[in-house]
Amino acid sequence: MRIERVEETLERIRREVALTPDGVLAFDGDGTLWSGDVGDDLFLALLEHGGVRPEARLEMERLGARHGVEGHPDAVTLARALFAAFEAGRLPEKATYEMMAWIFAGWHAEEVRGFAHDVVSRRGVAQRIHPEARRVVEWARGQGVDCYVVSASPRAVVEAAVKEVGISSEFVLACTPKEEAGRLQTSVFEPVPYGPGKVNCLRQRTDRPLCAAFGDNVFDLDLLAASRVPVAIRPKVRLRERAAELPGLVQLHAEEA
Repeated sequence: MRIERVEETLERIRREVALTPDGVLAFDGDGTLWSGDVGDDLFLALLEHGGVRPEARLEMERLGARHGVEGHPDAVTLARALFAAFEAGRLPEKATYEMMAWIFAGWHAEEVRGFAHDVVSRRGVAQRIHPEARRVVEWARGQGVDCYVVSASPRAVVEAAVKEVGISSEFVLACTPKEEAGRLQTSVFEPVPYGPGKVNCLRQRTDRPLCAAFGDNVFDLDLLAASRVPVAIRPKVRLRERAAELPGLVQLHAEEA
């Protein structure tokens, strides 16, 4: 991948926007807009809080049984075992991201939003924003170009995190648990914004041209390929290994805060 400075990338995007003034930009969240993973932050904070409720424990048992994770009567211990299985590659990524959203089953939606805002504050997400990503977002806002964030992390925490970079929650597409009478359930809405699901989610929301997309990992590849200007921000090894599949992909020059 060729490394490109922010000014070069913005000039290419500017030309695309001039051709299609109703075009939009799309960003992955974790690792792209900010360092680290806010989904992990939220999940681990919940375990520290001991806030896993009975509604979620049974579904965790079922998930563990499907993937060879031994059950446990304590919900927090079971959740940690599932997360360890994910880190060891034994629990599929998509299933794990779904669990991180529905593990709040039994919580009221407003409770989760408040908890998520607290996690974003305590984990210092504002200080974790990548300066080069912030510059792109600020340019887009100045030009009146809408920026969507398409993330597999739980919606509540992504909505809280994007405020730190100046993006409205109405432009968030994230893993969203279903609700009943205001309380979260142990299921999520499809498509989950992971892999090809990122493009599907975006297209369900808007059919406007995708002028540019930004990602850092291999499961952003479909979203990047759907854009006219695909850009990697601080790419992980798995994306670099497959970069040749998308010849137009460039890497944005990393900037210091």
